[in-house]
Amino acid sequence: MVGCTTSDDKTTTTITVMAAASLTEPFTELAQTFEAQYPGVKVTLVFDGSSTLSTQLVEGAPADVFASASKATMTEVTDAGLITSPAVFTGNQLTIAVPADNPAKITSLADLATPGVTVVVCAPEVPCGALAASVIAASGLDITPVSEEQNVKAVVTKLTTGAADAGFVYLSDAKAEPGITAVGELTDATTDYYIGVLTGADPLASEFVALVRSSAGQKVLTDAGFSPVQP
Repeated sequence: MVGCTTSDDKTTTTITVMAAASLTEPFTELAQTFEAQYPGVKVTLVFDGSSTLSTQLVEGAPADVFASASKATMTEVTDAGLITSPAVFTGNQLTIAVPADNPAKITSLADLATPGVTVVVCAPEVPCGALAASVIAASGLDITPVSEEQNVKAVVTKLTTGAADAGFVYLSDAKAEPGITAVGELTDATTDYYIGVLTGADPLASEFVALVRSSAGQKVLTDAGFSPVQP
Protein backbone atom coordinates (compact mmCIF):
# COMPACT_ATOMS: atom_id res chain seq x y z
CA MET A 1 0.00 0.00 0.00
CA VAL A 2 0.98 3.62 -0.29
CA GLY A 3 3.30 4.77 2.48
CA CYS A 4 4.31 8.23 3.64
CA THR A 5 7.59 9.28 5.19
CA THR A 6 8.50 12.70 6.53
CA SER A 7 12.00 14.19 6.56
CA ASP A 8 13.01 17.84 6.98
CA ASP A 9 9.37 18.92 6.67
CA LYS A 10 9.02 17.14 3.34
CA THR A 11 6.56 14.29 2.89
CA THR A 12 7.23 11.52 0.38
CA THR A 13 4.41 9.30 -0.81
CA THR A 14 5.46 5.84 -1.96
CA ILE A 15 3.47 3.81 -4.47
CA THR A 16 4.43 0.15 -4.83
CA VAL A 17 3.95 -1.34 -8.29
CA MET A 18 4.29 -5.10 -8.73
CA ALA A 19 4.84 -5.96 -12.39
CA ALA A 20 5.77 -8.87 -14.63
CA ALA A 21 9.54 -9.08 -15.15
CA SER A 22 9.15 -8.46 -18.87
CA LEU A 23 7.89 -4.96 -18.05
CA THR A 24 11.15 -3.92 -16.39
CA GLU A 25 12.38 -1.48 -19.02
CA PRO A 26 9.16 0.37 -19.94
CA PHE A 27 7.85 0.52 -16.36
CA THR A 28 11.16 1.89 -15.13
CA GLU A 29 10.84 4.69 -17.68
CA LEU A 30 7.18 5.29 -16.83
CA ALA A 31 7.96 5.41 -13.11
CA GLN A 32 10.52 8.14 -13.74
CA THR A 33 7.97 10.06 -15.80
CA PHE A 34 5.37 9.70 -13.05
CA GLU A 35 7.76 10.91 -10.36
CA ALA A 36 8.57 13.96 -12.50
CA GLN A 37 4.86 14.69 -12.86
CA TYR A 38 4.17 14.27 -9.14
CA PRO A 39 7.00 15.77 -7.05
CA GLY A 40 7.19 14.11 -3.67
CA VAL A 41 5.96 10.77 -4.98
CA LYS A 42 8.26 7.74 -5.14
CA VAL A 43 7.34 4.72 -7.27
CA THR A 44 8.78 1.49 -5.90
CA LEU A 45 8.92 -1.19 -8.59
CA VAL A 46 8.89 -4.91 -7.82
CA PHE A 47 9.52 -7.18 -10.83
CA ASP A 48 9.18 -10.97 -10.96
CA GLY A 49 7.21 -13.70 -12.66
CA SER A 50 3.48 -12.90 -12.69
CA SER A 51 2.64 -16.12 -10.85
CA THR A 52 5.14 -15.31 -8.09
CA LEU A 53 3.72 -11.81 -7.68
CA SER A 54 0.09 -12.95 -7.67
CA THR A 55 0.88 -15.50 -4.97
CA GLN A 56 2.62 -12.85 -2.88
CA LEU A 57 -0.36 -10.51 -3.20
CA VAL A 58 -2.88 -13.18 -2.24
CA GLU A 59 -0.72 -14.03 0.77
CA GLY A 60 -0.81 -10.41 1.90
CA ALA A 61 2.15 -8.62 0.33
CA PRO A 62 1.50 -4.85 0.33
CA ALA A 63 1.22 -3.13 -3.06
CA ASP A 64 -0.82 -0.51 -4.87
CA VAL A 65 -0.72 -1.62 -8.52
CA PHE A 66 -0.37 -5.05 -10.13
CA ALA A 67 0.57 -5.52 -13.79
CA SER A 68 0.36 -9.11 -14.95
CA ALA A 69 1.48 -10.88 -18.12
CA SER A 70 -1.63 -13.06 -18.29
CA LYS A 71 -5.32 -13.14 -17.51
CA ALA A 72 -4.89 -16.25 -15.36
CA THR A 73 -2.52 -14.63 -12.88
CA MET A 74 -4.63 -11.48 -12.69
CA THR A 75 -7.70 -13.63 -12.07
CA GLU A 76 -6.03 -15.13 -8.99
CA VAL A 77 -5.78 -11.63 -7.54
CA THR A 78 -9.28 -10.51 -8.54
CA ASP A 79 -10.81 -13.74 -7.18
CA ALA A 80 -9.17 -12.91 -3.86
CA GLY A 81 -11.05 -9.60 -3.87
CA LEU A 82 -7.89 -7.51 -4.15
CA ILE A 83 -8.59 -5.90 -7.53
CA THR A 84 -12.05 -5.18 -8.91
CA SER A 85 -11.57 -3.78 -12.40
CA PRO A 86 -8.40 -4.97 -14.18
CA ALA A 87 -7.88 -3.87 -17.76
CA VAL A 88 -5.80 -5.03 -20.70
CA PHE A 89 -3.10 -2.47 -21.42
CA THR A 90 -0.67 -4.13 -23.83
CA GLY A 91 0.38 -7.43 -25.36
CA ASN A 92 3.48 -9.41 -26.19
CA GLN A 93 4.63 -12.20 -28.45
CA LEU A 94 6.85 -15.16 -27.69
CA THR A 95 10.00 -15.69 -29.72
CA ILE A 96 12.95 -18.05 -29.85
CA ALA A 97 16.06 -16.20 -28.72
CA VAL A 98 19.73 -17.15 -28.86
CA PRO A 99 23.01 -15.62 -27.70
CA ALA A 100 24.08 -12.85 -30.06
CA ASP A 101 26.73 -15.06 -31.70
CA ASN A 102 24.27 -17.98 -32.00
CA PRO A 103 26.86 -20.73 -31.38
CA ALA A 104 24.40 -23.56 -32.08
CA LYS A 105 23.28 -21.96 -35.37
CA ILE A 106 19.60 -21.99 -34.38
CA THR A 107 17.26 -20.66 -37.05
CA SER A 108 13.93 -22.37 -36.37
CA LEU A 109 11.82 -24.21 -33.83
CA ALA A 110 12.87 -27.54 -35.34
CA ASP A 111 16.51 -26.78 -34.54
CA LEU A 112 15.67 -26.91 -30.83
CA ALA A 113 15.14 -30.67 -31.14
CA THR A 114 18.69 -31.22 -32.39
CA PRO A 115 20.64 -33.50 -30.03
CA GLY A 116 22.96 -31.51 -27.81
CA VAL A 117 21.11 -28.20 -28.15
CA THR A 118 20.32 -26.74 -24.72
CA VAL A 119 17.02 -24.91 -24.34
CA VAL A 120 15.73 -22.90 -21.37
CA VAL A 121 12.16 -21.82 -20.67
CA CYS A 122 10.16 -20.14 -17.94
CA ALA A 123 8.47 -22.43 -15.43
CA PRO A 124 5.03 -23.59 -16.65
CA GLU A 125 3.15 -21.56 -14.03
CA VAL A 126 4.71 -18.36 -15.40
CA PRO A 127 2.93 -16.88 -18.46
CA CYS A 128 6.01 -17.11 -20.70
CA GLY A 129 6.47 -20.72 -19.59
CA ALA A 130 2.85 -21.62 -20.26
CA LEU A 131 3.17 -20.18 -23.76
CA ALA A 132 6.42 -22.05 -24.39
CA ALA A 133 4.90 -25.32 -23.20
CA SER A 134 1.97 -24.91 -25.58
CA VAL A 135 4.30 -24.17 -28.50
CA ILE A 136 6.45 -27.22 -27.77
CA ALA A 137 3.41 -29.49 -27.35
CA ALA A 138 1.84 -28.27 -30.59
CA SER A 139 5.08 -28.73 -32.53
CA GLY A 140 5.27 -32.47 -31.91
CA LEU A 141 9.04 -32.06 -31.63
CA ASP A 142 11.20 -33.72 -29.00
CA ILE A 143 12.30 -30.53 -27.22
CA THR A 144 13.38 -31.05 -23.61
CA PRO A 145 14.35 -27.86 -21.75
CA VAL A 146 17.37 -28.13 -19.47
CA SER A 147 15.93 -25.67 -16.96
CA GLU A 148 12.72 -23.87 -16.03
CA GLU A 149 13.24 -20.32 -14.76
CA GLN A 150 10.98 -18.30 -12.46
CA ASN A 151 10.76 -15.31 -14.81
CA VAL A 152 11.68 -14.35 -18.34
CA LYS A 153 14.64 -12.19 -17.30
CA ALA A 154 16.24 -15.31 -15.81
CA VAL A 155 15.94 -16.98 -19.23
CA VAL A 156 17.63 -13.94 -20.78
CA THR A 157 20.47 -14.26 -18.26
CA LYS A 158 20.99 -17.92 -19.18
CA LEU A 159 21.39 -16.85 -22.81
CA THR A 160 23.68 -13.88 -22.24
CA THR A 161 25.99 -15.92 -20.01
CA GLY A 162 26.24 -18.77 -22.52
CA ALA A 163 24.49 -21.24 -20.22
CA ALA A 164 22.04 -22.19 -22.98
CA ASP A 165 21.89 -22.28 -26.77
CA ALA A 166 18.32 -21.03 -27.05
CA GLY A 167 15.36 -19.95 -24.98
CA PHE A 168 11.79 -18.77 -25.20
CA VAL A 169 11.39 -15.09 -24.33
CA TYR A 170 9.15 -12.21 -25.35
CA LEU A 171 9.94 -9.97 -28.28
CA SER A 172 10.28 -7.06 -25.87
CA ASP A 173 13.01 -8.91 -23.96
CA ALA A 174 14.92 -9.67 -27.14
CA LYS A 175 14.72 -6.00 -28.10
CA ALA A 176 15.87 -4.82 -24.68
CA GLU A 177 18.93 -7.08 -24.43
CA PRO A 178 21.68 -6.61 -27.06
CA GLY A 179 23.32 -9.84 -25.93
CA ILE A 180 20.57 -11.96 -27.45
CA THR A 181 18.89 -12.20 -30.85
CA ALA A 182 15.38 -13.26 -31.82
CA VAL A 183 15.51 -15.94 -34.51
CA GLY A 184 11.97 -17.27 -34.65
CA GLU A 185 8.86 -15.25 -33.88
CA LEU A 186 5.97 -17.45 -32.81
CA THR A 187 3.00 -15.52 -34.15
CA ASP A 188 0.40 -17.77 -32.51
CA ALA A 189 2.00 -17.47 -29.06
CA THR A 190 0.80 -14.15 -27.69
CA THR A 191 -0.39 -12.88 -24.34
CA ASP A 192 -2.39 -9.91 -23.07
CA TYR A 193 -1.14 -7.91 -20.09
CA TYR A 194 -3.56 -6.75 -17.39
CA ILE A 195 -3.21 -3.94 -14.88
CA GLY A 196 -5.27 -2.93 -11.85
CA VAL A 197 -5.29 -0.93 -8.64
CA LEU A 198 -5.41 -2.91 -5.42
CA THR A 199 -8.15 -2.24 -2.90
CA GLY A 200 -7.22 0.42 -0.37
CA ALA A 201 -4.61 2.05 -2.58
CA ASP A 202 -4.10 5.81 -2.64
CA PRO A 203 -5.83 7.63 -5.54
CA LEU A 204 -2.40 8.30 -7.02
CA ALA A 205 -2.18 4.60 -7.84
CA SER A 206 -5.02 5.13 -10.31
CA GLU A 207 -3.06 7.99 -11.83
CA PHE A 208 -0.11 5.66 -12.45
CA VAL A 209 -2.42 3.20 -14.21
CA ALA A 210 -3.81 6.11 -16.24
CA LEU A 211 -0.29 7.01 -17.34
CA VAL A 212 0.41 3.44 -18.42
CA ARG A 213 -2.78 3.38 -20.49
CA SER A 214 -2.33 6.89 -21.93
CA SER A 215 -1.00 7.54 -25.43
CA ALA A 216 2.35 8.48 -23.90
CA GLY A 217 2.46 5.25 -21.90
CA GLN A 218 1.42 3.20 -24.91
CA LYS A 219 4.24 4.74 -26.95
CA VAL A 220 6.78 3.73 -24.31
CA LEU A 221 5.45 0.17 -24.43
CA THR A 222 5.35 -0.15 -28.21
CA ASP A 223 8.82 1.39 -28.50
CA ALA A 224 9.97 -1.36 -26.12
CA GLY A 225 8.57 -4.08 -28.40
CA PHE A 226 5.15 -4.62 -26.84
CA SER A 227 1.97 -4.83 -28.87
CA PRO A 228 -0.62 -2.04 -28.86
CA VAL A 229 -3.97 -2.64 -27.22
CA GLN A 230 -6.45 -3.98 -29.73
CA PRO A 231 -9.71 -2.01 -29.98
